[in-house]
Amino acid sequence: MNIRILEMPLDFGASRHGSDMGPSAIRLAGIKERLESLGHKTVRYFSPMQINPQEYESVGNPKAKYLGPIVRANTQLAEEVEKAALEGDFPLILGGDHSIALGSVAGLSAAYQKKGLRFGVLYVDAHGDFNTDETSPSGNIHGECMSANCGYGLPDLTNLYFEGRKVDPRNVCYVGLRSIDEGERKLMKEAGVTVYTMTDIDRHGFNEVVRHVLRFFKRKVDAVHVSFDMDCLDPMYAPGTGYHLPAGMSNREALLLMEEMYDLGLVRSAEIVEVNPVLDVRNQTAAFAVELVARLLGEKIF
Repeated sequence: MNIRILEMPLDFGASRHGSDMGPSAIRLAGIKERLESLGHKTVRYFSPMQINPQEYESVGNPKAKYLGPIVRANTQLAEEVEKAALEGDFPLILGGDHSIALGSVAGLSAAYQKKGLRFGVLYVDAHGDFNTDETSPSGNIHGECMSANCGYGLPDLTNLYFEGRKVDPRNVCYVGLRSIDEGERKLMKEAGVTVYTMTDIDRHGFNEVVRHVLRFFKRKVDAVHVSFDMDCLDPMYAPGTGYHLPAGMSNREALLLMEEMYDLGLVRSAEIVEVNPVLDVRNQTAAFAVELVARLLGEKIF
């Protein structure tokens, strides 16, 4: 498989600095070499983002901070992702904070509309990222990206790259949620996204949840984008993220999910976000990100 690795060193969407160094940490952890050892070819490897450092930009709207630069950066990303998808390559986007999902999903949506394909998003995250400027308690756009992709929120975000929603919320499936704001909870229920929280995992078992996820995508779509936020993991497995929430997914659960998604045969793109080397311990979070991508792209134990 031809893989285009797109580095997005963007941390404008979060409160804490450091995730802009995530792509380089994942690169240093050997992502390119690991993928090539699996027989894949990295046909391009670059950052499409041309943007000033955060310190040189204005916060702007306090309910959607750094809106202008985030829209510009994600428009650049969307263009590159669309090109990759139209040419049949696998876009692998390395973040950066989760606001980069605005660009990745917009680019995929544009490509799949031209190809006449239905697509869905597997969103593996501790958070819903389904706030809008009206509900967000922080104004951080990494918490407003999936709502915007589903057509809710500021027009600057919902109409990024092209006008209109980017993905049908009924084709969005969350796994691993354990922190949802009240306003976004109501909006997620209204939109009709499918959600498997950590409580669901504890109550029914991880294997059962994975079976539901696989059936969900088999029934609904032709292609799947995997959006993986490292803070879905328990902090003992991923200390290098900006938001440490206890009682997250284990490393074994995350690896299993990635292997099962590979076996599904529908994954055509992915992004790994919120690796923060400033908070990491011996780059272990970035190294585990490489493990996750390897399993998603075909690596097996035996």
